[in-house]
Amino acid sequence: MNELTLMTCQGQAIAPYLNALAALRIRVFHDFPYLYDGNREYEADYLGRYASNPASLFVLAFDGEHLVGAATGQPLDDEVDEFRRPFEAAGTAPSQVFYYGESVLLHDYRGRGVGKAFMAAREAHATGEGYETAAFCAVERPDDHPRRPENYQPLHGFWECQGYRRRADLKTTFSWKDIGEAQESDKTLVFWLKALN
Repeated sequence: MNELTLMTCQGQAIAPYLNALAALRIRVFHDFPYLYDGNREYEADYLGRYASNPASLFVLAFDGEHLVGAATGQPLDDEVDEFRRPFEAAGTAPSQVFYYGESVLLHDYRGRGVGKAFMAAREAHATGEGYETAAFCAVERPDDHPRRPENYQPLHGFWECQGYRRRADLKTTFSWKDIGEAQESDKTLVFWLKALN
């Protein structure tokens, strides 16, 4: 990964890096397709849930002392209703699923194997903890969305190469404030799953 350093930690061990992680999330999720108009108050609440969970996982990528990427995960059982509910409705026990919160990486560091390393670290953790399935969800915007960049390519191909499969039958809605919006609005997210055994 060309001199980048990866580090993993769990629960409260993330405390020294929380501010940098919040800033990184806001910066990366500002771009399409998330278009997240982030704020520190929301970030403190969101990341606080992961930090207070001893079963959570953080995979951090550093260039020197600078945090340039991060991936998170925790048991689906510990996630909010919006992420648990589709699995429960489909008859899948959340206790068997390790959920990936996000994977964020600054543009200048993409294409260097960091995304694969993030996936591998989380899968190894989930497998070691006995989970049967790894899952994450991704927002899906319409093809004609006015903020869609002309050269935009979704990450579907990368995820498929890592063994994940899009499950159109597993969807949820989650609210956040888009850039330019006066208030939060619901977004549709579709889950991707991989069997770990």
